[in-house]
Amino acid sequence: MNVPEEVLRTSIIECLFARAAEDRPLFTHQDHTAGVDHTLTWAEFAARVRVVTGELRRVAEPGERVAVLVGQDLNYPLAFFAALAAGLVAVPLMAPSSRGQRERLTGVLADCGARVWLTSSAAAERVREAGDHDHLVVVDEVSGPGADPVPVGPETPAYLQYTSGSTREPAGAVIPHRAIVAACWQGSRAYAVDEGTTCAGWIPFFHDMGLIQLLCLPVFSGGRSVFMAPAEFVHRPQRWLRQLHDYPAVFTAAPNFAFDLAADAAAEAGDDLDLSGVRVALNGSEPIRPRTVERFQEAFGSRGFRREAHCPSYGLAEATVYVASAGPEGPRGAVFDRDALAQGRAVEVTGGQELVSVGRPVGQRVRIVRDGLERPDGEVGEIWLHGPNVATGYWGRGDGAAFGATLDGLRGWLRTGDLGVVHRGELYITGRIKDLIVVDGRNFHPQDIEAAAGEAHPAVRRDRVAAFGVTGTDGEGAVVVAEWARDADIDDIDVKDVTRAVLRAVSREHDLTLRSVRLVPSGGLPRTSSGKVARSAAKARYGDSRG
Repeated sequence: MNVPEEVLRTSIIECLFARAAEDRPLFTHQDHTAGVDHTLTWAEFAARVRVVTGELRRVAEPGERVAVLVGQDLNYPLAFFAALAAGLVAVPLMAPSSRGQRERLTGVLADCGARVWLTSSAAAERVREAGDHDHLVVVDEVSGPGADPVPVGPETPAYLQYTSGSTREPAGAVIPHRAIVAACWQGSRAYAVDEGTTCAGWIPFFHDMGLIQLLCLPVFSGGRSVFMAPAEFVHRPQRWLRQLHDYPAVFTAAPNFAFDLAADAAAEAGDDLDLSGVRVALNGSEPIRPRTVERFQEAFGSRGFRREAHCPSYGLAEATVYVASAGPEGPRGAVFDRDALAQGRAVEVTGGQELVSVGRPVGQRVRIVRDGLERPDGEVGEIWLHGPNVATGYWGRGDGAAFGATLDGLRGWLRTGDLGVVHRGELYITGRIKDLIVVDGRNFHPQDIEAAAGEAHPAVRRDRVAAFGVTGTDGEGAVVVAEWARDADIDDIDVKDVTRAVLRAVSREHDLTLRSVRLVPSGGLPRTSSGKVARSAAKARYGDSRG
């Protein structure tokens, strides 16, 4: 099924203004700090976008980059859509709140060359301290008659999606207008999103998943978005559960660790919690653990959550987030022989490595490639993509190797860097090429080692484990660095017992003797902007670890 040509000829801004007279709610910000909800209707939002568009057309020319430096509130979609309506290239970022965020912003702002910055009155003071700019537009303070949207073509750049890696120079995937509507069309078909859908969640808007799922998809489909700030979920995961309870026909999305946090918070969610209104709960953005799927079902199956609603998915920034997803049957998986998988073959066995399927693609081609050749079902290789949702490249970089590959005489394939295999017609993610750990000629995927280590002892925080390979005088080896669990009383725990438990678990599950295990305080592992553990940065920090 291909994305219709008439979809690719439109834009997300046209979708917005096609409903500019409607009085239905469009965006609702749940402000748990103040204890109130703030809502804008389609008509109110479109009118405010016109006003900010008028100011942007005054200070910038079409095609210029404009940085979005706003907190997770109603001013973020206002800034983003106004930038697109003004014909500018939006750069979705965050309002800096820490030294680490300011350092990352410095690199991204220098890379994109944005001289116009958009912010809100609540974040303006912090943003002014982030560096030099030509124009600072405080979107909730702008007034005026407004302006019409600037016409744009399908290939016109709409925004730069900066990838979340933390050890390389920032790279902004150039997302054209046709990629936004293509990804929204794919998502609306894959997740049955329509006018009656509530797109709910807390994923940050500067992250590709949050931007598409909570901002663009509801505008494309005519639905509604209800969101909160990520920190408000992390501090009290039951808030997300109540959000899913309170709204009808919900489509929500989160990374794997969030489903674990929610399961942990089941007792605090209230006896009246009813999740029967959740149509789809997308699980993506990091490796999907089978045990997480089961724990969430055990916690909320009796509260109306349908197992079929849990939807393992796969995507990446360079594909405007969507690639493949489970179908209406819900999560499925298979158990593979570990040694065969390490050698590049998927062989089902009993008692091997269990993986969760991420289903099938919609509206794009997905192939498994090794040595430049497409591989048949059952063989592991790099995942290549071809479709209208793929970015045109990285901003200011030569990117022929990543975006211009040729396969079967067709140019423009995206090489994802992810390893996968198609088994029984469904896609399984097995790891990343750059993260592969090689010890004595055997291949190990770090997420498998991390999963074993995370379950080895209650004192280890499951979602804060990094595994990576090292090479030294002792030859090749593997190291695990793990954060203590939040509720762990370190003074009453024998560190050696925890270390031995991790060593035993990895040895038992993967027949691998770790070079060392290091336990670090909460926050000790570096993370990407989306909250995932940054393995390369962890290796740079702890690579010479000896326990």
